Amino acid sequence: MESQNVDKWREAMLNELESMKNNQVWELVEPHKSQKLVGSKWVFKTKKDKDERIKRFKARLVAKGFTQREEINYIETFSPVSTKDFIMVLVGHYDLLLHQMDVKTTSMNGELEEENFMRQPKEFAKEGK
Repeated sequence: MESQNVDKWREAMLNELESMKNNQVWELVEPHKSQKLVGSKWVFKTKKDKDERIKRFKARLVAKGFTQREEINYIETFSPVSTKDFIMVLVGHYDLLLHQMDVKTTSMNGELEEENFMRQPKEFAKEGK
């Protein structure tokens, strides 16, 4: 947050948190004392146009899932997203038209069976939650 674009990065972070709130990705709660908290981390990316000018600042809040242990914190893992390669194969196979677009935010509707507790990003932590 020492960048000359600190205001734009902070706005991107706030947009990400607002999007997560609107999509009911999580809720702030007091964690169980026995529950291990998974850390959180910000991932930043600049989106550029064809002339390499910065078009948008994107911030994503992600869980540090690598700190979890199978059969203790989770049962199985999967990623319900498609890859560019798979999409290109379908486009070619079915002779489809492909249009590219930039989506500000997306949210999968996967439901977790386990309760997971992630530590809030310290920049936006709310006391007592």
